[in-house]
Amino acid sequence: MIESDTIKLLRECDAGVKMGTDSIEDVLRFVKNDEMRKYLSKCKTEHEKLKIEIDELLEKYNDNGKDPNPIAKSMSWMKTNVKMGLDESDETIADLMTDGCNMGVKSLNRYLNEYEAADEVSKDITKRLINLEEKLAIDIRKYL
Repeated sequence: MIESDTIKLLRECDAGVKMGTDSIEDVLRFVKNDEMRKYLSKCKTEHEKLKIEIDELLEKYNDNGKDPNPIAKSMSWMKTNVKMGLDESDETIADLMTDGCNMGVKSLNRYLNEYEAADEVSKDITKRLINLEEKLAIDIRKYL
C-alpha cells in the first residue's frame, strides 16, 4: 500500500509540476513588470528542480510519471489565450496564475489526503510544491 500510494502521489506531483511549468511558460512572454517576471521565473525554476526530484523517485519505482489531464491542459490553454487576446496586462496574468495556483493547491491537498499511505519523501515533495504555488499566489497579488 505504501509503495502504491507513493507512486500515485508522485504521479500527481509530476502532472502538477508539468502543468505549472507550462502555464508559467505560456504567460512569461507577456509580462511587462520586471519584478513579476522575476517571481514567475523563480517559481518556474523551482518547479523544474522539483521535477528532477520527482523523476528520480519515479525512476526508482520504474514508473514514467503522468502528464497533465489533456482536457484540463486544453481548457487552461484556451482560457489563457482568450484572456490574453483580450487584455495582455500583468493584471490578467496575475489573475490567470492565481487561479492556476489555487487549483493546484486544492488538487495537491486532495491527493495528500487520498494517498495518505505514501512515504514521507513523497509527501514532503507534495508539500513543497503546495508551498511554491501558495507563495506565487501571494507574491503576485499586488498585480491583481
